[in-house]
Amino acid sequence: MALPKIYVALDCQTENEAENLVSKLPAGKVGLKVGKELFTATGPDWVKKQVDKGFSVFLDLKFHDIPNTVAKAVTSAAKIGVDIVNVHASGGSEMMRAAKNALNQIDRSPLLIAVTVLTSMSDAELAEIGIQSSAEQQVLKLSGLAQQAGLNGVVCSAQEATMLKSELGSSFKLVTPGIRPANSSADDQKRIMTPEAAIQAGVDYMVIGRPITQAEDPATVITEILQAIGE
Repeated sequence: MALPKIYVALDCQTENEAENLVSKLPAGKVGLKVGKELFTATGPDWVKKQVDKGFSVFLDLKFHDIPNTVAKAVTSAAKIGVDIVNVHASGGSEMMRAAKNALNQIDRSPLLIAVTVLTSMSDAELAEIGIQSSAEQQVLKLSGLAQQAGLNGVVCSAQEATMLKSELGSSFKLVTPGIRPANSSADDQKRIMTPEAAIQAGVDYMVIGRPITQAEDPATVITEILQAIGE
């Protein structure tokens, strides 16, 4: 089954808030991105309920721990029925391989992707934590490690998409936050791109939050974006 091009970021703090938002979204046309904020508030049972409704779910918990712990965590995520799960590439090759090997034992395993450099981080902020490479250089290095470990793709900025597709091949999946339709606020994202430009650059799956979730009519915004990218 083909996964949706758009995953709506459910940055909600309560189950009621999330339920209200999901009720306005078209299952099948968009997926749901569930991060730490909502997952901590609602837990796996709520996520499973969305899967049962027909939504594709990207469980964005960015696992980063010792290899055995991460392997068990992604296995638990797969049992919920999510379609995408992620780990931090900075956890290293052994950790990423352990996660991939664990998912290989499951009949219907989700895509396993790695977080490279958060889209809110600048070169100056990387330098603050001892990384002298530019964001682009660091993204490429960590993406290469993820591919070598057998992962399906990475989370990256859309601005790195063309480079990554060229270096790592078209089958290596790219999931990108920081997507903002024209005339939208950049909010706290620093490396952003429109949906149309992102698809042209080679992005496979886009995470879009506030431009959809804070709209008066989220379904209309979704329809406009899908039309713009030819879906």
